[in-house]
Amino acid sequence: MPEMTKSIFSGRYDLFRARLIEAREKADLTQADVAARLGKFQSFVSKYELGERRLDVVEFLDVATALGVEPCKILMELQKVK
Repeated sequence: MPEMTKSIFSGRYDLFRARLIEAREKADLTQADVAARLGKFQSFVSKYELGERRLDVVEFLDVATALGVEPCKILMELQKVK
């Protein structure tokens, strides 16, 4: 059984953040654009991209929708990383 990750600074969480940033940039969206789609402040996007706050699963689904990406693709990639 895998050990639970205790830090947002794990390799998998870094990859998670990187994929969200890449998806935003690929969609040619600014942090402010994503925040507007979510009904949040730009600082919300900045903080999860910098790793200053975690996204819960519901927030992640909302972010993925705002970015136009399939959440399962990101999760499947993360599952492959140990």
